[in-house]
Amino acid sequence: MSPAPPPKAPTADIAAQIAFAMRSMGVAPIPRNYELFYEAYIGSNPALTRRLNSLGSRAGQEELDQIAAEFNLHGSERIIESAHSRMTAELEGLLLLLRREQDSLLSYNRILGETYERIDAKNHSSADLIRNAITILTRATGDTMAQGEEMVENVSRKSQEMDAVRRELDEYKRIANTDSLTRLANRRAFDERIASLFGFPTSLPSTALILIDIDHFKKINDSFGHPVGDKILATVAGVIRMNVPAETFVARTGGEEFAIIIEGIAQADAYGLCERIRTSLEQTPFRNSRTGFNYGPVTVSLGLAMAGACEDATELYSRSDLALYCSKNAGRNCTRLFEAGMQKEFNKSWLIYKR
Repeated sequence: MSPAPPPKAPTADIAAQIAFAMRSMGVAPIPRNYELFYEAYIGSNPALTRRLNSLGSRAGQEELDQIAAEFNLHGSERIIESAHSRMTAELEGLLLLLRREQDSLLSYNRILGETYERIDAKNHSSADLIRNAITILTRATGDTMAQGEEMVENVSRKSQEMDAVRRELDEYKRIANTDSLTRLANRRAFDERIASLFGFPTSLPSTALILIDIDHFKKINDSFGHPVGDKILATVAGVIRMNVPAETFVARTGGEEFAIIIEGIAQADAYGLCERIRTSLEQTPFRNSRTGFNYGPVTVSLGLAMAGACEDATELYSRSDLALYCSKNAGRNCTRLFEAGMQKEFNKSWLIYKR
């Protein structure tokens, strides 16, 4: 009898695997390198992963920065720095306007005080003095009103310019949190969203996390190539999106992995939604529009867990992932709801995006 194979070591979490890969390649553990390896690890950009693998066992910082530039990974820092500088300049300009307005009002207040003293003086009661005082007040009031109108106009302009910077930052965040291939949210956005769920405990009992994995996707890529695999990913993403309510959070969290966070739903309805997605994909034709060649069938496995029974986001993700594993183990193309007693040979963990 041949000896039994050694037990499988637990898979380390994402952060540990990235750190190990960076150490193995002699890469400096700095934020921009972590971002590069993170994006390559989660598999949302296969071209980036292949490009990084092409460096072999050693990689110089110049080569890493070149790859990051090719895939525009560090553009975020330049955009944020530029927006920060512009916002700072606009705020400084606004403060200068407010100081000028304050000086103008102080000057006007001084003129009012001096004029009052002249009019109130017992030894100065002539009509000429009063006329002069009125002339001074009229001129000062007119100047102050004109400065006030200019102030309002300048403040309005500054506000519009700061609003434009804010919109630019909002658009950057939208782009940074969007998977370029499927147009769904990406892993970065998913990590932020799942972490935020437990800040609102009253909504947890009706919040579900669904994890979806395309069955035998590696075989699809190996058989037909990555361009076909990319088209299938985009199609799967479209089918998922069409089968959930418009406001539902849907993300591509890895190579062929997707996640749905849906709030305000009962467990039975969440399970029904999973089955609707699964059967819809099972019935979707995956053909080459030019040649008619059929790449299908393409099926998915799904794991479902409810947030109400979980202590934190880590437990919620682990339960959904365990249910997904059991779905795969049951033969794929099915949905499994987390149940106590489910067992798994290894554990994955979600990770809040780190810079």
